[in-house]
Amino acid sequence: MTALDPKSPLVLDLRALALQRRPGSMVEVERELSGPDDLGVPMARVPAGSEILVQVRLESVLEGVLVTGTAEVEVEGECARCLESLNWDEAVEFRELFVYPATDARGAMVEDPTEDDALPVVENECIDLEPLLRDALIPALPMAPLCDPDCAGLCPTCGVRLDNDPGHAHEQLDPRWAALADLLEQPDK
Repeated sequence: MTALDPKSPLVLDLRALALQRRPGSMVEVERELSGPDDLGVPMARVPAGSEILVQVRLESVLEGVLVTGTAEVEVEGECARCLESLNWDEAVEFRELFVYPATDARGAMVEDPTEDDALPVVENECIDLEPLLRDALIPALPMAPLCDPDCAGLCPTCGVRLDNDPGHAHEQLDPRWAALADLLEQPDK
């Protein structure tokens, strides 16, 4: 396990926020952050370095810190049918319990090897919001965004955008019938 950097924009230092390890204490935080790299899916993504507005409520509970909040991001992508550029705002909600690390009677940290599906852990009184943000945002993004639900897409032959040219068509003869076209050109047969 690597130590979290409290200076990282998506890492919250609970000591700096004065969140007590006493159930019932609460702190609300609002931050404008710079978007991390590779946040998105192939056809829709948050631009690296773009602004992310995060509003978080941190509540101290017996087991750890309950994090509840929203994130508002700007998303850019391409239409899956016509490849036009798209931009829109997306807001996601998230909620996660960050547990305090297990300790023995002396207060030394102990790792529990039996927990395969463990909850995120408060590390050195810090919590990392990036995995939480990814888990909330990625499923909310469309895998195949569309500029319009009725987008006709591109012509498979020449690549013309069909919404711009509704009457667009290509005359294509089936090669199996090409011999009949030769008969039409020779009326004496």
